[in-house]
Order: sequence, then C-alpha cells, then structure tokens
Amino acid sequence: MRDKKGNVRHKQVEMPADVKQALELSGLRADYDHRPSYQRNDYLAWITRAVRQEIRLKRLNQMLDELKKGGIYMRMDHPASKK
Repeated sequence: MRDKKGNVRHKQVEMPADVKQALELSGLRADYDHRPSYQRNDYLAWITRAVRQEIRLKRLNQMLDELKKGGIYMRMDHPASKK
C-alpha cells in the first residue's frame, strides 16, 4: 500500500487489550505514546504475530523493558527516546 507520494504505508495494528493493560499498569503508556508511529506499530505487529503465549509474553516484556530504559528500540540504539 502506498500513499500519494509513493511511500510505502503499513497497515496500523490495533492495540490488544492485554498490551494496553500492561502499558497502563507499568506506567509506561506515555513512553509508548511518545514513540514514533512506526515503532508503536512494529511493536504491536511483532507481539501479535507470536503463535505461542510464552513468546508473546516474552516480546511484550521486551517492549516494556525497552520503554522503561529508553534509548532502545528492538534491541538497537534509539537516541531520540533516551531518558
């Protein structure tokens, strides 16, 4: 899917209830909301693609840990989100 300028557009993934709850309970919802939309979408797509529940939980915990630490996105440096 492409926009009017020819850039690739990805389908936005809806946030599952368990992810929303985990973000709110951990107090990291604001950190999540401050990330660029492509990162938010990537995290959600990555988490929801997990077939096994233990893998889904592992991915969710990795996202929460990266948001808590700041400066990391998918195990890569992301200086713009550094705390």
